[in-house]
Amino acid sequence: MLNITKNKLHEKVDIGQFEAGRKVLKDTHFKYFNRFLKYFALFLVVVLFLPWTQTVSGSGAVTTLTPEQRPQTIQSPIPGRIEKWHVNEGDFVEKGDTILFISEIKNEYFDPQLAERTGDQVNSKKRSMDSYENKISSLGGQINALESERGLKLQQARNKLKQNILKMRSDSIDLEAFKTNLEIAENQFDRIQQLNEEGLKSKTDLEEKRLKLQESQAKLISQENKLINSRNEIINSELEINRINAEYSEKISKARSDRSTAESDLFQTEADVSKLESSYTNYQMRNELYYIRAPQPGYINKAIKSGLGETFKEGEPLVGIMPSEYDLAVETYVDPIDLPLLHIGEKMRIRFDGWPAIVFSGWPNVSYGTYGAEIVAIENFISSNGKYRVLLSQTKDDEPWPEAIRVGSGATTLALLEDVPIWYEIWRQLNGFPQNYYAPGSKDKAEK
Repeated sequence: MLNITKNKLHEKVDIGQFEAGRKVLKDTHFKYFNRFLKYFALFLVVVLFLPWTQTVSGSGAVTTLTPEQRPQTIQSPIPGRIEKWHVNEGDFVEKGDTILFISEIKNEYFDPQLAERTGDQVNSKKRSMDSYENKISSLGGQINALESERGLKLQQARNKLKQNILKMRSDSIDLEAFKTNLEIAENQFDRIQQLNEEGLKSKTDLEEKRLKLQESQAKLISQENKLINSRNEIINSELEINRINAEYSEKISKARSDRSTAESDLFQTEADVSKLESSYTNYQMRNELYYIRAPQPGYINKAIKSGLGETFKEGEPLVGIMPSEYDLAVETYVDPIDLPLLHIGEKMRIRFDGWPAIVFSGWPNVSYGTYGAEIVAIENFISSNGKYRVLLSQTKDDEPWPEAIRVGSGATTLALLEDVPIWYEIWRQLNGFPQNYYAPGSKDKAEK
């Protein structure tokens, strides 16, 4: 086998006589290269100990700071048909300006004078209420009159009852007197009869005493009849009192029943008036809803329902509007692992799409084309994209955001965290560790 290792050209031929050989054999470039390697290694060592700012990156879009400043669509609360457009796309409208006019599509609202007719019904019902109130007042007066009349009638009957009682007592006393007279007449008749038998009194005297006795008996019977009549009058007076009570109680009860019926009708009429007034107000408000007006000053973006005669349901978007006055903000989305590192009030840097920028994530001081922002809100519920939403606003002590940016344009954000050496950051990245967790102790520390 041929031994190639011993076949060395430079041992047999002097290659220094050639220009290429002289350049190869020259050793000065080795010295420069070694020096470069030493300085470069020293530079790398120094760079490893330079400060590096840990960051949390996120992507999002430009929005507005408050919800009412964001682009919105205008809907109609009632279904209808487009009849006339009063604006064009791109026009500026003030608050309350009419954008379009719609007409009714429900048959129960076709009547153009529905509100006026409902108002007439309200007025008629109110007049019915006045009639019921007058009827209630009249029945109340009638009840008072019946009660007063019943009191007078009862007083009159009671007085008559007292008279009959007194008459019965007088007749009873007279009856006792007639009984005494009858007893005296009987005694006198017996004595005269005895004396007549003895021959001491004449027959004429005897007949007189007999006549007087009969008169006393007749008077006694007559007085007993009077007493019985007086007692019957007392009973009749008591019956009259009961009859008056029953009669006027029936009349008063009927009047009260009529008043209760009138009050019930009044309450029902009041309920009907309330319903009609509610319907009347609803019809008036519905007439106002035929004019779709701008909720705030802004620019008409796009007519979503554009054709004349096109029908739509309630709640369907009709036109898009962009408010003319708004405060720009940026909504960005960060990973859940980075959420504990963010706090309200901390500073962030933003790079807007379309604006040239040179970004060194760990050296924000040497970055170019980024703008300052401040965290104003952190969403507590995860979004549909699996990240958390963070809202940023423009800082006052930093360079203002470009005036040409529009809502909806993209943005990339960087949240500035703690400063660590570069070697530590490389070691963290290689091991897959998260950024250093910290909680700001005060507002000044958080801003720093």
